[in-house]
Amino acid sequence: MVNLVAAQKPLLHGLMKMAGVRPYDVEIEPGTVMNFWVPCETIRKPEKGEKVTHVDKPTKPVVVLVHGFAAEGIVTWQFQVGALTKKYSVYVPDLLFFGGSMTDKPDRSPTFQAEYLVKGLRKLGVEKCVVVGFSYGGMVAFKIAELYPDLVQAMVVSGSILAMTDSISVETLNRLGFSSSSELLLPNSVKGLKALLSVAAYKKLWFPDRLHKDYLEVMFTNRKERAELLEALVISNKDATIPSFPQRIHLLWGEEDQIFKQELAHNMKEQLGDNTTFEGIKKAGHLVHLERPCVYNRCLKRFLASLLAEKVDK
Repeated sequence: MVNLVAAQKPLLHGLMKMAGVRPYDVEIEPGTVMNFWVPCETIRKPEKGEKVTHVDKPTKPVVVLVHGFAAEGIVTWQFQVGALTKKYSVYVPDLLFFGGSMTDKPDRSPTFQAEYLVKGLRKLGVEKCVVVGFSYGGMVAFKIAELYPDLVQAMVVSGSILAMTDSISVETLNRLGFSSSSELLLPNSVKGLKALLSVAAYKKLWFPDRLHKDYLEVMFTNRKERAELLEALVISNKDATIPSFPQRIHLLWGEEDQIFKQELAHNMKEQLGDNTTFEGIKKAGHLVHLERPCVYNRCLKRFLASLLAEKVDK
């Protein structure tokens, strides 16, 4: 029987190519390959007699969209790409063990994801960018901004936190009624996926069980490695620190987010200081960029435009 989610992928990929991005595998080093969706204009086919595809540097301001835990990059950001490609060079990576990205290295920490994502961006000629991170991708984005301030001009973060401390993890799981992060974020049944969607979305979503089953088969691969990513995500309270970020940070939140509530975002804003701003989107939950894409895109583009205006003023 045809997997309905897999069958829709060629259509989504075609739409993304029409929007101006195409897939490109980057060998970071032997044993580690990361898939990116990159601006079509940066990829040049090999000249006659050559075998190597040429990758040009981006010609417009760069925006990097970093996905969360329940889907690969282009599925997560499908409603944002087309809204940005006219004015920006958009890069959408698949983090390691998502999409086509794999590694034989044993490290599973957000720092490891950040380091290898940056290596991939460097190989693609990216020298400066704005990073937009959602959920798990937001934690990776914070690490990138902390470790590579020369690369990251600014950040937009949705439904995420600086780090998943054990106290936040326990409180969140208890409040939502899950026994572990894996039970919440790595469902292995239709019932489990429905439970995840019920806490992630503001409005109740109805899909036939067949579609849930097909989504599980396509999007929840590499389960062992992803469970290890979740284990490596949680740190002790005593090890948690608040980095001093030189970049502007914009927290763009669904006001009804039940996973990382608004209060966490407001607390984070206070901790991060004057360079950080908060903007809430009504009638949206954790999946704010999918539930209210037009509003989300308008807010995102307004922030990006303010960065360009600052650059002109300087």
